Amino acid sequence: MIIMCKEDITFKTPYQILFEDDYLIAVNKPAGIFVHRSSLDPSATIFMVQEIRNQIGIRVYPVHRLDRKTSGVLLMAKNKEVQSVINEMFRLKGIQKKYLAIVRGYIPEQGTIDYPLKNDSGKIQEAVTSYVNLKKVEINESSGRFDTARYSLVEVRPVTGRMHQIRKHLSHIFHPIIGDRPHGCNKQNKFFLERFQLKEMMLHATQLTFMHPISEKEIIISSNFSGEFARIYTELGFNKI
Repeated sequence: MIIMCKEDITFKTPYQILFEDDYLIAVNKPAGIFVHRSSLDPSATIFMVQEIRNQIGIRVYPVHRLDRKTSGVLLMAKNKEVQSVINEMFRLKGIQKKYLAIVRGYIPEQGTIDYPLKNDSGKIQEAVTSYVNLKKVEINESSGRFDTARYSLVEVRPVTGRMHQIRKHLSHIFHPIIGDRPHGCNKQNKFFLERFQLKEMMLHATQLTFMHPISEKEIIISSNFSGEFARIYTELGFNKI
């Protein structure tokens, strides 16, 4: 059995709930908000864990990470036992993740990036990401030495789950995500800030697929992009393709 939850349903809650049962809850996380407290910004006062706890009235436990700058599907458990099970599913690659990104240039039609990454402690870890180029656009504006600028809408599927993996991998193949700092292109980020007043990163977690740890049913939780991602998608003309 497949349960699909789309973002085109209207909710009256502050943060859109994409899926909820007695054990799990998934929300559409906005860009710019930490999942939980982080030393990256001690001055931050808004966190998704607290926001959802306040919204539904019970404590929730994060089971995976989304960067502060990344929007999209965020899954949390309603008790520590389920959190532990889901954490293990992520570790064993039992949960499939899908993202959308807007990147610089015409990325190849499809490919796999197999490039080890170094974690915060300096350890080198295996890291694999696959991608498919969904759409390509060329705009009649110069962001550098050429008269026009090219961009791609990419579907990205991380096989492993390293910190900033998608951002680092796309930068590694010279197709950085628009708005990404520090892994992106400073020239492109400046162009998008000046031309489109863009301050966010164009990376959206669009889908999670997994077997429910209690019901053992296949769950597919999806979220359509909105906000700044949707605006830039339209500004660049992807909506016309």
